[in-house]
Order: sequence, then structure tokens, then C-alpha cells
Amino acid sequence: MMTFISDIEKEIGDEFLEKGYVIKDVIDRSYLDKIRSEIFFITNNKKSINDKEVSEYLNFVHKTISSDNLNNFRIDIFNNLNDRPWLRSNYYNSAKSFLDLIVGNELCMQRRVNLSIQMPNDKSSLLALHSDVWSGDSPFEVVAWIPLVDCYDTKSMYIMNSNYSKEFYSSFSDYSNMSTDEIFEKIKDNVTWIKIKYGQVLIFDQSIPHGNVVNNTKETRWSMNCRFKSVFSPYGDKKLGDFFDPISLKAATKMGMGYVEPKIEK
Repeated sequence: MMTFISDIEKEIGDEFLEKGYVIKDVIDRSYLDKIRSEIFFITNNKKSINDKEVSEYLNFVHKTISSDNLNNFRIDIFNNLNDRPWLRSNYYNSAKSFLDLIVGNELCMQRRVNLSIQMPNDKSSLLALHSDVWSGDSPFEVVAWIPLVDCYDTKSMYIMNSNYSKEFYSSFSDYSNMSTDEIFEKIKDNVTWIKIKYGQVLIFDQSIPHGNVVNNTKETRWSMNCRFKSVFSPYGDKKLGDFFDPISLKAATKMGMGYVEPKIEK
């Protein structure tokens, strides 16, 4: 197939197709620093002294918040952050360079940016093995998953190896009577545990099964995620104007959308 894409676009595209994900350094970390600092302000009612103070607070927030209060704590931060008119723009701009190369430059974006907090040994914040497509998402969507702290081992998430996922889907009926925990036990040797630092972005194919387990580290995981897709690619159950908003329509598209066919009187 003839293609006119640049070398860097081909390189990143091939990596995404081979692994089902890419991890890249954000071009400008100030977008993320503002989000982290805002979380510190929301939860402490004061501005942070420096980046080290914010990192320390986030990694060890379990020393001040109990697991019983975690969900209310998370929802309050989620609502406050999503009320900030700059949040989605900051989030998008953190990943923009790579979304442009992988998805396209006329995008729609999820209307609310999700927040996850997983404390050590807490079983209430688990997301069992799943694919977003199974619950109605379009296979044309990607997830931009951004950690607010360094994530590794069980403090992170896992993604099924891309080649194995094809085998898994081809024999999907073999797992129909198993629980998600039983399925994970069967496939756990065929997943990749994501190692990613604050200041990096993970963009992954959310049709590939993924999830997390109990965080057995001594630090709390903070991460955010948001879905992006081309405005013109097929939608699943989550529609434009309902779940997604267009964020980067180009002039020719706007012109075409405003075109009115001339009428000829008969």
C-alpha cells in the first residue's frame, strides 16, 4: 500500500501496531505540572512549595486518607478538576504530538477526564481484566493514560501482549464460563506490566484486554485517562455530542459542514 507518511510517523505507528501501545515523554511537562499542582491545591487548600512536595504528597496520600474515604476523596477531586476550563486542553496538549501521529489531527475527546487513585493493599479500586470494546466503545478509540506519579509493577496497570490478544480473541469462547480472575490466572504470563514515569504518556489500543491488580507497593498510584478518536471514524455506543466533543476541526471541515446545496426551482 502506497503511503506518504513521515519516517517518525511510520516509526511510532509501527510501534503502536506491533505492541498495541506506545510510551513517550511529553513534549512540555508544564501542562501536567499544572494539573498536579491543582490537585495539591484542591486537597490541601494551599499552593505547593515545589514539585518534590507534590510528589511526596501524592505517593503517600494513604497516610492521611483512609481507604473507606477514598472514593469520596477521588470523586471530589475529579469533579473539581473537570470544572477547570483548562483541564481538557492541558491534558490534550500533553499527548497532542503523539495523538496526531497515531490517531489524526481532527479529533474528538471524551468530555470528562477520568482520575484513578489506587492505595497500597486496597482492593476497592480494582479494574479486572477487560476490553473497553466489550462494553460498547469503538475499536477506533485510543486511551491516553497519564500517570501523576512514577508507576511500576503492581502500582501500574497491565496490557495483554498484542500478538497473544489475537490468539485470545480467536479462542474467546473457551473462557466463557470463567470469572475474570480465573481468566487472568490463565493469561497472566502473557501480559506486559507498564513501567512509566511521571512526565510520560501511555497511548494504548483499548480493545486489547488490560486491567490492574492489588497495589502491593508502598506507594499510591495516581493516574488519569481519557479517550480520543478521529471525528470521522465509526462510533460505538458513545456518541459525538454525548460522550465526545470535537476539539480540533480544520477549516475545510467547518466549511464543508456549513455548505448548503443550492436549490433549483422547477
